[in-house]
Amino acid sequence: MTPHRSSQPPARSGEGLRVVVVGATGNVGTSVVRLLADDPAVDSVLGLARRIPGWRPPKTTWQAVDIEPGGPDLVPLFAGAHAVIHLAWKFQPTRHAAETWRTNVLGTSRVFDAAAAAHVPALIHASSVGAYSPGPKDRLVDESWPTHGWPQAAYTREKAYLERLLDAYEQTHPDIRVVRMRPGFLFKRESASEQRRIFAGRLLPGRLVRAGLIPAVPNLPGLRFQALHTDDAAAAYLAAVSRPVSGAFNLAADPPVDARVLGEIFDARSFSMPAAPLRAALAAAWRMRLVPASPDLFDAVLRLPLMDCTRARTELGWKPRHTSVEALKEFFAGLRDGAGMDTPPLAVHGAAGHARQ
Repeated sequence: MTPHRSSQPPARSGEGLRVVVVGATGNVGTSVVRLLADDPAVDSVLGLARRIPGWRPPKTTWQAVDIEPGGPDLVPLFAGAHAVIHLAWKFQPTRHAAETWRTNVLGTSRVFDAAAAAHVPALIHASSVGAYSPGPKDRLVDESWPTHGWPQAAYTREKAYLERLLDAYEQTHPDIRVVRMRPGFLFKRESASEQRRIFAGRLLPGRLVRAGLIPAVPNLPGLRFQALHTDDAAAAYLAAVSRPVSGAFNLAADPPVDARVLGEIFDARSFSMPAAPLRAALAAAWRMRLVPASPDLFDAVLRLPLMDCTRARTELGWKPRHTSVEALKEFFAGLRDGAGMDTPPLAVHGAAGHARQ
């Protein structure tokens, strides 16, 4: 497969940093590219994605590349980069785990190997809270919590596998500064259409996600998770490019989201409910292809631990500008308005099942 370049002139290479972003057109990628392009310390950004977007941020060159096995050689694309930020991820199809494994694990392995072959000094990888083993909801865990994921869900299984891959990679390539970002659930206005396609499909009319139209929120056992505005996560990636840090960083905003918080957002009451009936309904909807997200991911969410983000604050100098509630309110407003962005994954009428982070 021959890489396809956009018609945009190549990014200038000078004294500043050159950063390659793999998976640059999705929810996280667009925020990371925007911050990199606005940073005076960054001279050029090379954004890699399967399809060239219409969006044209400054200092950025686009190139269409598929990272899966059989794709083009990535080493020339990484040559001379100060950092590679790896964000590419395929969430769908959940019914064919071998297909997501091909992109998310085999493709990521190609990215890691190419970074080493190109002698890139820093590799920054998008891990996730989903990499963590089941953990507590009543206290916070730091980055030493086990990362074995929830084995039934493809997303968490693949994130956990890549943690093991990086364990070995760090031993083999001690000259590379490896950073693992482990954010909570990431939301922004422009990601609304994409995330609706990935997780809810036709079952969730965006215009109905508003206060007064949702009468009640079920308080399920284990329904307590952490959220973060995508732009705040991107700020942590930017800090990791220039600071001499390595290892894992938890990223989340306060407060943790539960039925009470969701009830306040939607001006709705909450009521106690066992998880089993809702899980059964989701499983039935998934089997009938009414929703694209597997019920196994629902199981994982109920088991994810709450993360302590002290290390990101102290070593990255990072602090989220938005609360979790602000991030969710912005996202829900985007759902109601059908918000998106001029990149293939974030487009309002994009193709379902082929999203990137």
